[in-house]
Amino acid sequence: MTDNSNTVDDAKARDTWFDKVPKVELHLHLEGAIPHNALWELIQKYGGEPSVPNLQALVEKFKYRDFLHFMETWVWKNQFLREYEDFTFISEAVARDLADQNVLYAETFFAPSDFARHGLGTQKLAEAIRAGLSKVPEVEIALVADLVRSRKLEDASSTLAEINEVRELGVIGITIGGSEQAHPPGRFADIYERARQLGFHTSAHAGEAAGPESIWGAIHSLKVERIGHGTRAFEDDSLVDYIASHKIPLEVCLISNVRTCVVESIAKHPICNYFDRGIIVTINTDDPKMFNTSLAEEYRALEGELGFSREEVRGIILQGVEASWLSEDRKIELVKSFREHPDW
Repeated sequence: MTDNSNTVDDAKARDTWFDKVPKVELHLHLEGAIPHNALWELIQKYGGEPSVPNLQALVEKFKYRDFLHFMETWVWKNQFLREYEDFTFISEAVARDLADQNVLYAETFFAPSDFARHGLGTQKLAEAIRAGLSKVPEVEIALVADLVRSRKLEDASSTLAEINEVRELGVIGITIGGSEQAHPPGRFADIYERARQLGFHTSAHAGEAAGPESIWGAIHSLKVERIGHGTRAFEDDSLVDYIASHKIPLEVCLISNVRTCVVESIAKHPICNYFDRGIIVTINTDDPKMFNTSLAEEYRALEGELGFSREEVRGIILQGVEASWLSEDRKIELVKSFREHPDW
């Protein structure tokens, strides 16, 4: 009989590498990263919810028919975030979860205008979030304000002015998330120009639920530094060439795209095409607790389902550092710490 003990041990070591390797995340929604236990605690705080009688039912609720169903579930979840202390609570929980995954740096979105109906102001909301994040020094987290493309332009303009007042809390950039089909990027052009003048970095969700025209709009109208998702760029070959030649990083979210039915399966995701054509791709989880994923799972999918080598996965991780909005000196320091990490 063949002794398979070494093979089993080797497989186990390969499996745990994904968990241990140091990580970086550039496309992470705070409100979509709330650990289930923490969200369950908030649901109980506000009197419970008939549709989720227990924790397992809550986990099951995060399965979607399509992108619209996901957006409806997103709105449902946000009703349990009503007070500043809720944001301090979830921010600490999210940061601890990231630290447990060996994420060393993250750029995390938050959407102030989604919570104005509860009387929560942008500045105090940022303060509450930073108070929670600061309790977990093991992970460095910068904040990016989602202006929410479905809001009125006046609301987005106000959010920009308000985050400018609290940028010392680590608010470094803006994005727009939400329904691309109904709200194309062009109308935000003036706000993005103002953001650049104020010194904020810029990204936009594009090419997720809408096609290449959404990505072109983000590039030409908003002049973004990065594209959130960019999944459907492959539908326009000239767009893929443009993104590659202009070195515009994509914030790729593999499992998110499958869960929201943007792509049929991991095997059919266009990331291999993008990677082979020289596009700067970064790997992210988007809304990990709503999609039952983690960066370790994303990396496993790269290797196990798409055939990326371990060295290519390491390279993509480092591309995440290079595509981040850290200073050049800080990028050099972080790359060095990654390469010197015992589990690299």
